[in-house]
Amino acid sequence: MHKTDLQEIYHAHHQGRGRYGYLYCHGARIPYLKKWIGRGKRVLDLGCRDGMLTAGYAEGNEVLGVDVDQHALKLAEQRLGIRTQWLDLNAEWPFEVGSFDVIVACEIMEHLFFLDQFLDRVQKTIRPGGLFIGSVPNAFRFRNRLRFLLGHEIENDPTHVRMFSRGRLFSVLKQRFSEVEIVPLQGRVLPFLPVSEKLPVGVNALFAKDLLWRAQKA
Repeated sequence: MHKTDLQEIYHAHHQGRGRYGYLYCHGARIPYLKKWIGRGKRVLDLGCRDGMLTAGYAEGNEVLGVDVDQHALKLAEQRLGIRTQWLDLNAEWPFEVGSFDVIVACEIMEHLFFLDQFLDRVQKTIRPGGLFIGSVPNAFRFRNRLRFLLGHEIENDPTHVRMFSRGRLFSVLKQRFSEVEIVPLQGRVLPFLPVSEKLPVGVNALFAKDLLWRAQKA
């Protein structure tokens, strides 16, 4: 598929589902990203869309935002004043080895056809000691398992091409990075009991809506 065609698909998807100006998980990832990234870093933000999440850590850092949706990139430029680049991450990777301190890929890997190739490129592009930070939907959380048992599809986003469990995510990251931390976010164990750091990780991983990670290159 040509990049222009893919761009039109994602623009229609974002517009049709109200994704411009929308922040998945209501900003729960921002405190973690801000703490992990810090300041004075060269950051590559993959799938930045319109910069809603990027705004949480852009100040004090040199950020390059990447997306296949050109309309979203224009919004990110207007909102944050960052540099942007129009790319199809399934096919393009114009970045030099060791050229970024941090690469961010929030809600991206579930959209990619060639995951191993992507992760190899990411690992090479991060400088030694740098970070790969991102998140994916927790596809196998209890709510989705229950939907499956009731005969319903657990995936309703047509742009997703793969699903992750916490175990699968840890495995693919640990193959390439020396330290991996996964933080389950959002969701509820019970109507009155939200996922939180006070609960065991295994419980959180079963009920969380999203899986946020921090992986460090040796």
